[in-house]
Amino acid sequence: MEQLQIGKIKMTWLNGGVTHLDGGAMFGVVPKPLWSKKYPPNDNNQIQLRTDPILVQVDGKNILIESGIGNGKLSDKQKRNFGVTEEAKLEQSLEQLGLTADDIDIILMTHMHFDHACGLTKWEGGRLVSAFPRAQIITSQIEWDEMRQPNIRSRNTYWKENWEPIAEQVVPFEKEKEIASGVKMVHTGGHSNGHSIIIMESGGEMAIHMADLLATHAHQNVLWVMAYDDYPMTSISEKQKWIPYAIEKQAWFTFYHDAHYRALKWDEHGNIIAHIKRVQDE
Repeated sequence: MEQLQIGKIKMTWLNGGVTHLDGGAMFGVVPKPLWSKKYPPNDNNQIQLRTDPILVQVDGKNILIESGIGNGKLSDKQKRNFGVTEEAKLEQSLEQLGLTADDIDIILMTHMHFDHACGLTKWEGGRLVSAFPRAQIITSQIEWDEMRQPNIRSRNTYWKENWEPIAEQVVPFEKEKEIASGVKMVHTGGHSNGHSIIIMESGGEMAIHMADLLATHAHQNVLWVMAYDDYPMTSISEKQKWIPYAIEKQAWFTFYHDAHYRALKWDEHGNIIAHIKRVQDE
């Protein structure tokens, strides 16, 4: 498992499963000859996208960023449609670190689309229950409202199976929220109306988790936004704000979906100057 330490904050990438989604949808109006150079597709024009939560340890707390695609949550048809070739192995990942699901104190949900939220619940005794029963689950109020009352477009990704069993654990916030020392969530909108990012600072270092505003390293160009984005112009303006800010601070960019990089730093010219690559499966 790859790790990144900034000051007193330790990050560890867990195994949350893998999907393969249409490259055209992931890069919107960007022509394939451009995006495919940076993130090659398979023969079905799909790109590999991890769904790997990040365990953040600080202040004696175990904090998860996102929850993966779960295990046993998707039908065979859904697995085919979403190109799922591996379901989550979160419990095994935590076990390797000497932890269990009961040790998770907080889960930060940048948004609650199915590929981020399926891991919040699990089947037990024929019913769905919370996968992390002791954790506070934090997301923006806007996201939480839409999760429970999705519109005609978003109901395809906001599923009651992912929120009903954990409703009492959810702690929504407005605008921004301090989570622990040096860790805060900031509402941005864009990918979804309630989408948030996470900023981590410790010991004079910074990491920024832009979630699906910057789903992969290949989305570095501020204009390269997904067809999945509900508010693409908001995504663009937030990328214009946060990417230069992070580069100026020499911050790490961390990823949930990227199949190649766990984290990296760019210079002001867009060159990668430091990186942590994902260890490829044998």
